[in-house]
Amino acid sequence: MTESAIQTTTIQIPQDNLQIAAYLAQPTAPGSYPGIVVLQEIFGVNAHIRDVTERIAKLGYVAIAPALFQRQAPGFETGYTPEDVEIGKKYAWSQTTASELLSDIQAAIDYLKTLPNVRPDGFGCIGFCFGGHVAYLAATLSDIKATASFYGAGITTRTPGGGNPSITRTSAIKGTIYTFFGEEDASIPPEQVDEITAELAKYHISHRLFRYDGSGHGFFCDRRASYNSKAAADAWEQVQQLFSQLVVCQPENDG
Repeated sequence: MTESAIQTTTIQIPQDNLQIAAYLAQPTAPGSYPGIVVLQEIFGVNAHIRDVTERIAKLGYVAIAPALFQRQAPGFETGYTPEDVEIGKKYAWSQTTASELLSDIQAAIDYLKTLPNVRPDGFGCIGFCFGGHVAYLAATLSDIKATASFYGAGITTRTPGGGNPSITRTSAIKGTIYTFFGEEDASIPPEQVDEITAELAKYHISHRLFRYDGSGHGFFCDRRASYNSKAAADAWEQVQQLFSQLVVCQPENDG
């Protein structure tokens, strides 16, 4: 597949009395492209998330990664040390709420709708770690037609800000969702993955679930010790297949 030339920038999304920072990547060629929202891990919109955003844009999408911790820690970006993990967990689980996260994601979608090169009739989202959990929530938004949720911990047991676990919203998922888990992920026991699978089937949600042998949490991130290149490569192929359902349009020819 030929990759599109892209351009990247950091933009501000107006949201109530807040300006949400977001990383935007889009093809440079004129055309009409589906929009994809990229949802961060607990480490912020860091180099890994920016790289994923760019990779998606090179496939022929307009991709945007909003800062999910804008309210708690503007500009937050960190590494993967145990100390970084604890800080990120505090922001993610103690200081965000599901309603605010969904509102911020909708604001990112609404921003994409204002761009002349974005198709208005269906969006995708992809999230990792905390963002994988948030992607499961985002799949309930009416604009989201295709969701890729990577190793979203806690879907069966909690939701950001407290309340019923996010799995209780499964029936509201509108489009297709692919979920990705490592068999060796200590933070997501196999029985929780089974519960997610059963719930998606119960409500007849269009879905596929992928489990990777020998893979732990964060297997897709090549900046983490848990990176598994074989699992990551297969998962990326599945993501491309999923997002192809959004009907990528070829760039327009002005001639």
